[in-house]
This record gives sequence, C-alpha cells and structure tokens, in this order.
Amino acid sequence: MTRRRILFLTPQLPFPPEQGTALRNLNLLCEVAKRHEVSLLSFAEEDAALPEVLTSCCEQIRTVPIPKRTYRQRLHALWRSPLPDMAHRLESMAFATELEALEPRGFDIVQIEGIELARYGLLLRERYGCEAPALVFDDHNAEYVLQRRAFETDIRRPRRWHVAAYSFVQWQRLRRFERAMCLAADGVVAASEADAAALHALCPSIDPLVVPNGVDVLRYHPDLPDTLPLAHPAVVFTGKMDYRPNVDAMLWFGRAIWPRIHAERPDATLYIVGKSPHPRLETLREIPGIELTGYVPDILPYFGGADVYVVPMRIGGGTRLKILEAMSAGLALVTTTLGIEGIQAVADEHALITDEPAAFAAAVLELFDSEKRRRSLGTAARELALNEYDWRRIVPRLEPMYARITQAR
Repeated sequence: MTRRRILFLTPQLPFPPEQGTALRNLNLLCEVAKRHEVSLLSFAEEDAALPEVLTSCCEQIRTVPIPKRTYRQRLHALWRSPLPDMAHRLESMAFATELEALEPRGFDIVQIEGIELARYGLLLRERYGCEAPALVFDDHNAEYVLQRRAFETDIRRPRRWHVAAYSFVQWQRLRRFERAMCLAADGVVAASEADAAALHALCPSIDPLVVPNGVDVLRYHPDLPDTLPLAHPAVVFTGKMDYRPNVDAMLWFGRAIWPRIHAERPDATLYIVGKSPHPRLETLREIPGIELTGYVPDILPYFGGADVYVVPMRIGGGTRLKILEAMSAGLALVTTTLGIEGIQAVADEHALITDEPAAFAAAVLELFDSEKRRRSLGTAARELALNEYDWRRIVPRLEPMYARITQAR
C-alpha cells in the first residue's frame, strides 16, 4: 500500500470527542494515520491545547481561531450573498492564509470535513486548477436535504412560517453550493446510503463512497456501571442540546410522549443529557420526572444507568452517533424512523421503531416491564455495532478511493 501525504481540514479541533463532527473527525484522523502521513488544519478556540491523541497521529497541526460573526453580518450575508449561511460560518482570511502556507500542492490529498469548509476546497480548485492536490469532500450530511426537511416541518405551523421562509432560502442556496463542491471534488464521501443517494440525485455524475459513522466499541460496551446512580426506571437521551433537531426531538417527546409514560409510571425519570440546553427547553423543567443535566464530564454513567434509550428525532438527517453509542453499549432503543435512518437496524430485532406518540410511549412502557425484552434488543444491537460500525472496520473503506484519485492525477 502506497503511503500518502494527506491534509485534513476540520471545522473544529476534533477533541474532546463530545459531539458528532468531532467524533467522526477524530476517528478518521487516527485510523487514516495508521496507513498514511496525516496533517491537520483546523479551527479551534484560541486557548485550546493540543491533546496527545492528536499530536501522536499527526505530522503537523495548525489551528486558526474560530471567526466570530455578528447578527448584523449574518443578516447582510442573507440579503447580499448567493451563498448559504453555512458557507459563511467559517469564512476566515487567516484560515485561507494558513492553508496557503502549508503548500497544499505538496500533499497528495486534501480531505475537507463538512460543508462549512467547502469554500476552501473550491478555493484550492480555483487557484491551482489541475495542479491542485486531489480533493476529498466528506459531506457529513446531505445538507440541502436537512434544510428541505426543516422547511417542510415548519411550513405546517403558522407560528413558524418566518423560520420556514429562512429554511426555504437556505435549502435553495445549499443545493447550488453543495453541488458545486461535489463537482469540484475528486472523491465524495457520504455517511449513509440515504445521503449518498441524495447527493447522487443532486449530481448524477458522481458516485459517493459510503463511509458510515462508527463507534468506539471498546469504550461503549455492555454492563457499564450505574455509578451515579440514576433513578429507575430511567429513560435517557444524549446530544448537544442547542442543536435544532435535538431541541425539536425533546420538545416533542417531553410534551407529547412523556406525560403518557409518566401517567403510567410516575416513578420514571427522563434524563436529557447534553451541554448548552436551548432556552426553549426550559419549559420541560416544569414537567414532572424530567431532568436536564446540561454539560456532564462523563457520559458513560448515563449509558450504564439507562433502562431505555430514546431517539425521537423528527428533523435532521445522517447517521446518528448517539444511536451507535447506545447500540454498542447494549441498550434497549426506542426511536423514530428518522432517528435510525442510515443504520442497518431491523425493527423489533435491534430497536423498537415508531413515529406515533401513543405507540412510542407504549414501546417505552413495554420495555420497562420486560427485562428479557430489553436484554434481547440490547444484545442484538451490540452485535450489529460490532459487525458493521466499528471504526477499525469502517475507515479502511477509504483506501480504494485514495488510490483511484491519486493515480488518476
């Protein structure tokens, strides 16, 4: 196998691995570095220290402060720019200068992690043309699809029409921008078959490689201890709680589903675990049996104490790392169809899947009452995680693409 020089561009320092983007980027970096010479250019907080896990796998690491955008700047871009908001989010002359200083033509491949950095891939293609290094665009989500779904959700509610209008504009702009980046790249990576199909529909000339999100099966394992301990029966949801799909999921669950559960089992507790709870979630604190934890230094005790793990997602897309973590930990899952999208799970074998509030509540109550059923679902989910979603199995799928796009140059 040819050892190649690969430069990763990431929207945030991939450590600590506490949310989806950082988790994916950290594991990609560490696994690719086992076979190639890897460097990293990333946005980071100004006082961020470089952890040993990154310095040990990267030949060089350079960071640039995350740019600050005012509300006025966002409004100006909305009215004056044809680009989507995500294209402006990490607009930085300092990052472009640092990228140039790294002499990108000295790399075999530049791998762009996510659409927020797509502008720098387009910049390389525009500046160097056919002399640019091979470009890999890892599109973590088919972003235009997410904005379309957000529009379709909000347009049904008159009080959200102003938000729907914004989503409509972003959906149209993302279609053009995402397509331009896919066409500029030598290789496109998608995180699920559904995302790959969406990107192919956007650009019929491309055939995205599916490299799904994975999980650290050694960290997330069955029989994690309930060290807190939690109040039982315990229902757990984890995620960054200012992320719009997570906010929507918990508002829906807390208002439409949890009261049905709590009426039958007043001793049950719902733990909403994740940093930066959005102000809209504050109303949930008034509902009996719901706890919002905010940031926690270690999420594993919540996996160790959960009786049921829920993923009641209604908007968003992509393969959800929270599902894979729960599966790897052998937890009994109840999820919506969208929540488990992109994962090769079979309903009633690996998880209980429903989109109706009454059925969702009934599924949770069923699992409360049957330890045997919880164990059966958890065991099957763990096996699926081991066989299909171990990062050590997933990342080598990039190798044929790396070989193809570098040999073609």
